[in-house]
Amino acid sequence: MNLPNKLTMMRVLLIPLCILFIVLGYYTLAALVFSLASLTDLLDGYLARKYQQVTTFGKFADPAADKILVLTTMIALLYQGLYPWWAVCIVAARELAVDGLRMVAVGEKLVIPAGSLGKYKTNAQIFSILSVMLFFPQWLSLVLIWLMCVLTIVSGLQYFYGARSIFKELKGH
Repeated sequence: MNLPNKLTMMRVLLIPLCILFIVLGYYTLAALVFSLASLTDLLDGYLARKYQQVTTFGKFADPAADKILVLTTMIALLYQGLYPWWAVCIVAARELAVDGLRMVAVGEKLVIPAGSLGKYKTNAQIFSILSVMLFFPQWLSLVLIWLMCVLTIVSGLQYFYGARSIFKELKGH
């Protein structure tokens, strides 16, 4: 297993620790663990590309680890009454819809390139989570959550727009 994949696995292993700290009310420690896990996402992708160590495992595990980190953290914060349910629903619905679209594309032997807004969406999700864990002023956290939701929706729509050929292809079947 190469270093980028080890970093991805480290991110997955940090998730239960982050959730535990949230449930116990140690939000600063949770934010620290969450930040470390988020940084492994930047580092693993950078290293994989720089040293040409992109693997099939990494292509699957990296985005899965990101989604699990973000969604489980949001759900834990929701459970604590700190994160709005509607934002968690938007993120979960977008991720399920895009993953479903990817599965259809694979079945049709088509590749849908990731949209340009994907990285902004991910960063907005991370910052909205950190704003809640670090007790930013409530109005600021809410602004970041709304911004994150808009980017989440628009990046999902961008993905579907980029995949419009799949729908034309499926019509012909």
